[in-house]
Amino acid sequence: MEKKLLIIFVKNAKLGKVKTRLAKSIGDEKALEVYNQLVEITEKATQQLIVHKRVYFSEEIIEEKWQKTSKHVQKGAGLGEKMQKAFKKAFKDGFEKIILIGSDLPEISAEIIQEGFDSLDKNEVVFGPAEDGGYYLVGMKKSQPFIFENKPWSNPKLLETTLKELGKQDVSFSLLKILNDIDTFEDFKSSKIYTDA
Repeated sequence: MEKKLLIIFVKNAKLGKVKTRLAKSIGDEKALEVYNQLVEITEKATQQLIVHKRVYFSEEIIEEKWQKTSKHVQKGAGLGEKMQKAFKKAFKDGFEKIILIGSDLPEISAEIIQEGFDSLDKNEVVFGPAEDGGYYLVGMKKSQPFIFENKPWSNPKLLETTLKELGKQDVSFSLLKILNDIDTFEDFKSSKIYTDA
């Protein structure tokens, strides 16, 4: 197995703690149900990939989830720092191509993630752009800590700002297809997992 690593960030599925923006429209219980469904989709998509995997939980490790996968807890103040620390550890451990994804994508697939790894043959960084202006996937083959520093998280300009900085630093990158991650009721309603129930 090549020195490839897939990092998956998941939230501990607790009532009132996941998909809080979505919960404002559909309630905490339904939002939790949606999140669990999204995690299941992510787990299925990643199972098919022949790469090393690490799951990073937001608060505590859940042993019965993600069988045969290395489990960790996210460390750091904000999302940027948490991702940066996960990448730093992976590079320190000798991995050469590392991709990180979240767990709120109804359309994620093994093919998309594999495409991300393949694109690192030609480019230093890869992003999977999200419809809201952020990104659902980030991958690199050497540490680029500036990607995670002083960025407008949860902002429609996140990816644009990051790509401008990559241009200034002369770092080559590629983009995968745009996907919709579920944060709001509008996102949910336009997704393949939406039901009226």
